[in-house]
Amino acid sequence: MSKNIVVAIDGYSSCGKSTLAKALAKELHFIYVDSGAMYRAVTLYFLRNHIDLTNTEQVTEALKNIHLNFHSRDYQTHITLNDEEVSDEIRLMPVSENVSPVSAIREVRKEMVAQQQRMGRIKDIVMDGRDIGTTVFPNAQLKLFMTADPKVRAERRFKELQPNNPDITLEDVFENLAHRDYSDTTRKESPLMRAEDAIILDNTNITPEQQLQFALEKVKPLLKK
Repeated sequence: MSKNIVVAIDGYSSCGKSTLAKALAKELHFIYVDSGAMYRAVTLYFLRNHIDLTNTEQVTEALKNIHLNFHSRDYQTHITLNDEEVSDEIRLMPVSENVSPVSAIREVRKEMVAQQQRMGRIKDIVMDGRDIGTTVFPNAQLKLFMTADPKVRAERRFKELQPNNPDITLEDVFENLAHRDYSDTTRKESPLMRAEDAIILDNTNITPEQQLQFALEKVKPLLKK
């Protein structure tokens, strides 16, 4: 097992995984790695360049031209796609509607997992996603699996998207989340599932501050080793 501490946070869309992961990384002075943002950035590149998802050769060639990096600014983690800041654009609906099929492609997952594992060998990290505790870091010292009521998740996501997508409806968001849940849990490549040793965190009725305290209590014993 790596000497570095890896905290793996998995769960459904709009469960607050990134909110918790960012806060936890900041509190512990760990590096926050947003795996979802990586897949979204790949999706954005594919959309811009009209990549045929069914053409393995085209996908593989495109991946060679994708260079992702994370950097911190104003206590926020930002992602660049080939040196272009895309943190806001990857959160828009066109990317949200296409990220699940892109994430399900074997070649895409293989490349992203390799990049993520390299990060975990270098520093203490907190990473959130859908297969972090099962596929990327099966030996992570702490695994959390987040869930929440679907209606609450849709309301949270709607509030995030509405400022930049004024025409979007709550129903649109609810349907999008339902579709993503189905795609994520039934895909052949690294489907979303709870690792046997993952601790369930249902945040339907708790605040971000309360879930951070919950996670910190689970991490503390690791810091003493």
